[in-house]
Amino acid sequence: MTAPHAVSYDAVMAALDKVNDPELHASIVRLGMVKDVQVDGTAVRLTVELTTPACPLKDTIEGDVHAALEPLGVSTLTLDWGAMVRASNPKEGQKPVEGVRNIIAVASNKGGVGKSTVASNLAVALAKAGAKVGLIDADITGPNLPTMFGLEAGFQEGSTTGLRAVERFGVHVVSIGFLLPKGKPVVWRGPMIGSAVRQLLHDVPWDDLDYLVIDLPPGTSDASMSMAQDAPVAGVVIVSTPQDVSIEDAMKAVSMFEKLDVPVFGMVENMSYFIAPDTGTRYDIFGSGGAERAAEQLGIDFLGAIPIEPAVREGADTGTPIVIGHPESASAKAIEKIAGQVAARISVLQRMGV
Repeated sequence: MTAPHAVSYDAVMAALDKVNDPELHASIVRLGMVKDVQVDGTAVRLTVELTTPACPLKDTIEGDVHAALEPLGVSTLTLDWGAMVRASNPKEGQKPVEGVRNIIAVASNKGGVGKSTVASNLAVALAKAGAKVGLIDADITGPNLPTMFGLEAGFQEGSTTGLRAVERFGVHVVSIGFLLPKGKPVVWRGPMIGSAVRQLLHDVPWDDLDYLVIDLPPGTSDASMSMAQDAPVAGVVIVSTPQDVSIEDAMKAVSMFEKLDVPVFGMVENMSYFIAPDTGTRYDIFGSGGAERAAEQLGIDFLGAIPIEPAVREGADTGTPIVIGHPESASAKAIEKIAGQVAARISVLQRMGV
């Protein structure tokens, strides 16, 4: 029986050069994603270094690599994965946030659409994928993230080290709610709120984060404008519900960020529909498809629809985000898919030099 011919290193690299990153549309070899190639007879081992650990098309890349090497007679392929997240470039007048590579803003122009729920679960989903993630509660007058992460309001009041981030579910969370006892209001004018957001960005120590998610307050306020003008925001996710009044406000938010020269990653439709657990019947409680139609009208991406599930509300109230508490739920899967799309869009923008 004839022994199989050994595979050459050059043949392996030539085959891999024909494999394209599905998002960046360029060869994974020329993008520098192929590392540590080892060839031993007909056995090949290599590492593919992704542009984000939350890559939504990882399985596609893996399938394409196998398909490219199979005709060479490779008998065993060991494929390892790595990730190197590049940093966004600040524009003129912007101050980089030390220890942070990319800032993702989550915004709405209307309260009550579940923006903080989306922001918290988006951050946790990115962390679950292997990214280093921080989360800022920039809703100064209505900080909800302490409750959503199971942290007692005001627990850092009187701290001698000042406001500091706390790690929960792999995410470094910071909120002015850490300093405020439950029920104590923040009665500040706009300029003070803008100043507070800048302090949360630059005065809180961040350590080597791939992504810093910012949960902005509703509306086109000083907080949103201060953040967009002061820091290199990679892009913003707009959260809406399906009904017309919410869509109208969401479209205003899109317009504001475009005027501020902040890329809009796309729109998320929260509370999109409800599936009755006993019958499986779908109910469009707030209408259907409004955010998707608005995204198409505005020429931006529709990132996905998140259904209404009691577990989402329960998770927010008890301090366990749904992507942790109920990872197999439709809502958790939708949020994880959205997280992958956002991470991929950052990689594309960086490739384009934006």
